[in-house]
Amino acid sequence: MENVAPDQASAALDTVERARRRVAEEVGLPRGYWWAMAAGWVVLGAIGDLGPQWLIIAATLIFGAGHSFVASRLLNGRRRTDQVQVSAAVAGRRTPIVVVGMLFALVALTIGLAMALDADGDRNPGIWAGVLVAAIIGFGGPEILRVLRHWLRA
Repeated sequence: MENVAPDQASAALDTVERARRRVAEEVGLPRGYWWAMAAGWVVLGAIGDLGPQWLIIAATLIFGAGHSFVASRLLNGRRRTDQVQVSAAVAGRRTPIVVVGMLFALVALTIGLAMALDADGDRNPGIWAGVLVAAIIGFGGPEILRVLRHWLRA
């Protein structure tokens, strides 16, 4: 490629950058990850309402450690599909921070819902709060992550 005009080179670089951004925007966690987390959320809610104190603490620690292990493995590969794997530089290095922040917000939502249900006299506020937040996670997790990544430019 000789004699490339500066405007042609600039246009080619712009095209490459747009393609890179388009691929980076599609990076996320697989749908199965979100449904597995939703199931864990329901189990934690049930244990919180029905289990002894030691089991609640153990289950929370196990869930947190398990989630950390699985999410870090999935985010490390940044696989959109089985055919595409992009580097961390392309996918954005702040995605794990967005995921952790999203988890903190979901925990706060769960606690708030459980407190509201408890104040309303519900006998199993942890279970219902867990089910509601699990539905949000399962049905909307990938979309929520995509929107947060876009807002935070992660």
